Amino acid sequence: MSEILLNYTRAGKVESIHRGDIAVVDVKGKVIDAIGDAHRAMFWRSAAKPFQVLPFVKQGGMQQYNITGEELALMVSSHSGENLHVELTNSILGKVGLSANVLACGPARPMDGRASRELVKLGQKPEPVHNPCSGKHSAMLALCQMLGLPVEGYTEDEHQVQKIMHQAVAASACLSPEKLEIGIDGCGVPVFYLPIYNMALAYARLVKPESGNWGEDEEAITTIRNAMLEYPQVVAGTGRIDTVLMNLTKGRILAKVGAEAVYCLASVPDGIGITFKIEDGGHRAINPVIIGILKKLDLITTAEYDELIAKFPPILKNHRGDIIGTIETTF
Repeated sequence: MSEILLNYTRAGKVESIHRGDIAVVDVKGKVIDAIGDAHRAMFWRSAAKPFQVLPFVKQGGMQQYNITGEELALMVSSHSGENLHVELTNSILGKVGLSANVLACGPARPMDGRASRELVKLGQKPEPVHNPCSGKHSAMLALCQMLGLPVEGYTEDEHQVQKIMHQAVAASACLSPEKLEIGIDGCGVPVFYLPIYNMALAYARLVKPESGNWGEDEEAITTIRNAMLEYPQVVAGTGRIDTVLMNLTKGRILAKVGAEAVYCLASVPDGIGITFKIEDGGHRAINPVIIGILKKLDLITTAEYDELIAKFPPILKNHRGDIIGTIETTF
């Protein structure tokens, strides 16, 4: 059963709460800490992206199409729609011989406020390239091109490219494919339903490939990890905690958001994967829970903690800017 992770207070009284579940797992699969139900099943959403791109990397797609590490980071991103992200999306598609009009993720307003305002200023509408999942879709299209599969219908669960990715994600989470249920994600492709324990295990294996029993996939998964850690700005965007955290810890912590407040973290030196799910899907709960977990597990220094608190202060303000409440972790 989910437990209370955050209290939102006003005048010293609890006004709102967020419940959730947390699983902390080492690279060998041992649960080393948990709050709530470490085996709660949930949709992985965009936090599955590092494993969806695995078949493309493993089968030599980067070499075949001259894909850079920065472009690979875009393939696993939930990006903010900044100019850098749009340029990388177009670059990937151009390298595989396609244009942006084949993207089937749908248009989306950039998550980055400045990028969104710039579109309005220019009188332009959001396009699929601004969708935070355009990198993932570019990777799917690139895999289609590499394997000679039809681009048409690439988002459907019966398309061969989706079947290939389904198998890769299942194996990454140490599950058989038939145990990995699917739904449809916000960008129109299959999304995976599995225990948060297995999500955390996959991230532990991602950051410590040499100990993760990847077999012939080890080189590819190492390449994916390195791309994420080398290009944090691409993985998320300006001011977002994924990017801030990877930059602040100099790649010691890897971080990846999923929609509906599912989130995955991992400590590279320790081979520890962390997944949490906020029960009500409230995005506002993500930052304070991340900071609280990292502090609880002693995975960040005092200076790093202080900087995260300064960037993401656990306080509530009114419209005048007065501090009128706090955000407090309960663990």
